[in-house]
Amino acid sequence: MSNFKLIQRHSPNFDQRINDCVIDMLVLHYTGMINADMALQRLCNSDAKVSAHYFIDEKGECFQLVEEANRAWHAGKSSWAGSSDINSRSIGIELVNAGHELDYKPFPEAQMNSLERLAKDIIIRHVIPAHRILGHSDIAPSRKRDPGELFDWRRLASIGIGLWSNKKYAASTDGGTLGPGMSGKAVSQAQQKLSYFGYHIEKTGHYDPATQEVVTAFQRHYRPERVDGLFDSLCWDRLLDLLSQIE
Repeated sequence: MSNFKLIQRHSPNFDQRINDCVIDMLVLHYTGMINADMALQRLCNSDAKVSAHYFIDEKGECFQLVEEANRAWHAGKSSWAGSSDINSRSIGIELVNAGHELDYKPFPEAQMNSLERLAKDIIIRHVIPAHRILGHSDIAPSRKRDPGELFDWRRLASIGIGLWSNKKYAASTDGGTLGPGMSGKAVSQAQQKLSYFGYHIEKTGHYDPATQEVVTAFQRHYRPERVDGLFDSLCWDRLLDLLSQIE
């Protein structure tokens, strides 16, 4: 990686990618711990059985913990676009941030600058498509919230890292806001579109807790100005716009 300083810090928590799986995903996380030292120690502790390929602290220092050829253990139980072994087909990056349960804050400029340089290099080398640059909450919406609504996905997309929709108004004629307890054709259509985009969601026609979790994950990434688990007209517009970018 030219002109980019990587600090090597070995983590024992990795194994082989299954069936020589092609790397076609980049997954971003936050550490969710009090400070960088504690997070780095955990990612390098064999008892923890968790790791990532890269780790970026608040000052922008970037550590490589696992070689890209190996499968780091960062995704856990997760799914995207029908694939459940996300670890085998992805690169994982941990960003130091205390997270929702401790002291969730916007990600510092130095950290974002380093992430941009690292992510650009990764997606160029592995030819990772924009719609497969995701957050942990996208691939595990029932378990995870990271990197969350304070992460600047729009900024990354503006330089070619990931997808974004600039829709700022509700123009859809979808029949109104969908929420818990509702059933019917509109709910089925929303579930179908979210599934087609990549989220793991059952097309039941009922706005059940699992559907609300997926909608919340979608909002954390693509509609962060309001994260309420309700699928309103702006969610519809942004989802349709995102789908148009990958079709």
